[in-house]
Amino acid sequence: QVQLIESGGGLVQPGGSLKLSCVVSTRTFISIGLMGWYRQAPGKQRELVAQITTDGRAEYGDHEMGRFAISRDNVKNTAYLQMNALEPEDTAVYYCNAWILLPGRDVGVEHWGEGTLVTVSL
Repeated sequence: QVQLIESGGGLVQPGGSLKLSCVVSTRTFISIGLMGWYRQAPGKQRELVAQITTDGRAEYGDHEMGRFAISRDNVKNTAYLQMNALEPEDTAVYYCNAWILLPGRDVGVEHWGEGTLVTVSL
């Protein structure tokens, strides 16, 4: 049983900051590969926000414009998303994603968190 537990969402004013966290919770695993954050705004498709490899190489979606930063702590099995200069257009449910290799498997399996709501509004 694998769970991705997100936290850190909430209501913030335009120009404000939030830091999201995603903890991979599982009794046993071989390794955690690529981790990422996606978001889905009402009426829109889910889109990539940022993703990061095990050794820290990051890739960002087109809209972050240097405002977001993804990081991870491999000891804590946790990924973070620091979001600065938030805009109302950033309002969405943010989902954590991770590829996890479990015992007995040859390849990693993609897992998703349940999402955390970020609302940017006055």
